[in-house]
Parts: sequence; C-alpha cells; structure tokens
Amino acid sequence: MEDDAMMIFPLAQTIAQPPDAAASTGLFYLFAILAGASALGVVLSRNIVRTAVFLLFTLAGVAGLYFLLDAEFLAAVQLVVYAGGTLVLIIFGVMLTSKSPGIRYEPKIVEVAVAIGVSVVVAAALVMAIVRQFPAEPASIERHPTIAELGQVLLGDYLIPFELISVLLLVVMIGAAYLAKARRRGGK
Repeated sequence: MEDDAMMIFPLAQTIAQPPDAAASTGLFYLFAILAGASALGVVLSRNIVRTAVFLLFTLAGVAGLYFLLDAEFLAAVQLVVYAGGTLVLIIFGVMLTSKSPGIRYEPKIVEVAVAIGVSVVVAAALVMAIVRQFPAEPASIERHPTIAELGQVLLGDYLIPFELISVLLLVVMIGAAYLAKARRRGGK
C-alpha cells in the first residue's frame, strides 16, 4: 500500500528521502523553475533589455543545474562565458547600436508561426534523441574527468571548432555593427 502511494505521489518520495537528497531535489526544482520561467520570459518579452535580463536568469538557473550534477567546470563556464561575457556583449551591442533600447519588438504572424514550427521539430528531435540514447537503467559513472583532461580535449582535439566559434561570434558582431551603421545612415 505504501509503495503504491510512493508511485502515485512523487512528492511523497521527496519527503521520504534523506535530508541531503530532499535538499538536492528542492534545489533542482528551484533551478529548473527559475530556468524555465526565465526562458518563457525571454520568449514572451517584447522589450529587448528585459529579454536580456530574463536571459541572465535563465543562464544562472542552468548553471545551478550544472552544479547539482557535479559538473562544476561547466557551471563555471556557463557563468563566466555566457552570463558574464556573451550577455554583457549583447547588452552593450543593443545599447550602442539602438536608437532607443526601450523599443518594443512586434513580431509578424509568419515569424511566430515559423518559430513555433521550428521549436516543435527541435523539441521532438531532442526527446527522440534522449529516449534512444539513455537506457531504462542508467549505467554507473566510474569517475569524473579532471580539469586538465577537459582542457586537453578542448584545446587539443577540439581546438579548431573552438576557434571557429570565436571567429563566427566576431563576424556576427561586426555584421551587427555594420547593419546598425547602415540603418543610421539611411535613417538620417
């Protein structure tokens, strides 16, 4: 009877866990709700500055989930590179290139339909990949890679993709500045 209650009510499982596991579960739900709600704020907000702030909270929530997974390196990279670097770059780009950062964005119906269609396809592909990749019983993890091993892989085996991404980001920023300059010149 008690086992049936545990299967029906997942919250009962959380309460019945030891204190450390219950705290981890509570933190997981906190970070997951923070990331999910902030991601919705990114999508639904029409003010570009508020969108950037929601993105900051989304990235912080994902970093918290990485910490809970004992992936401290990924969490630190998430905070330093994305929340600290890329987000600040986006905010400065918006502030420096826009006539008014408080401008509201009004998407067209076609843009919304395409975005929803692409989102559904990507979500379905991710769910299918996760279902195929992970068996019903998880395999035990023997050890975590060290920071030195991660650094060797990142700057050894994957150096070229790593540098190509940095060049791509630079080209995107130059293109955005060029388009903003052309728009200002044409608008005068």
